[in-house]
Amino acid sequence: MKLYHCSNARSVRPLWTLEELGIDYELAVMPFPPRFEYEGYLEINPLGTVPTLLDGDLAMTESTGICQYLVEKYGPTDLCVTPDEPDYGDYLNWLFRSDATFTFPLAIVLRYTQLEPEERRNPQVAQDYAIWFHSRIRSVEAALEGKDFLVANCFTIADIAVGYALQFGDRLGLSDRYKPNCQRYLESLNERPAYKRSQEKGRLPE
Repeated sequence: MKLYHCSNARSVRPLWTLEELGIDYELAVMPFPPRFEYEGYLEINPLGTVPTLLDGDLAMTESTGICQYLVEKYGPTDLCVTPDEPDYGDYLNWLFRSDATFTFPLAIVLRYTQLEPEERRNPQVAQDYAIWFHSRIRSVEAALEGKDFLVANCFTIADIAVGYALQFGDRLGLSDRYKPNCQRYLESLNERPAYKRSQEKGRLPE
């Protein structure tokens, strides 16, 4: 099994999951964007996106889907909520929401504040999508009232998927508007040993 990763990209999700699972894998740490900076990457993933997971003949490119694949294929594990558990529907909802609702607006903020050439940057677009992001994470704040984790009273890949979005927002300077539950949650996720290992392993060499 091999994971292609860029520091602090969506590939943090499967890398963190692999560390929580404690299974063997090979890691390729690439400069961003890999389609331009890592020779041969488009042959591995014609989309040029990150992550890519190779597991035998299988190639996967969606970060949250990879997390779900890993816990279901290489479990059983408490990182996964199964269909017979009461929180299964909520678990799936958080997994899909993590990218479609939370990470998407952050990608727009990143693009129009840092990635585009200076003449194409657009502070108004970035501000509009930052407001969108903050309005959407109200659901996280509400879900964490009196709780440490989103579902099933334990840490799952739903926390990895949603937690990555909060970490992404923090790196973009948006965490000053996080409410108390989100702040507490983010701090606790950042202290998990598996997350710390993923950050250490996932950095490009100096």
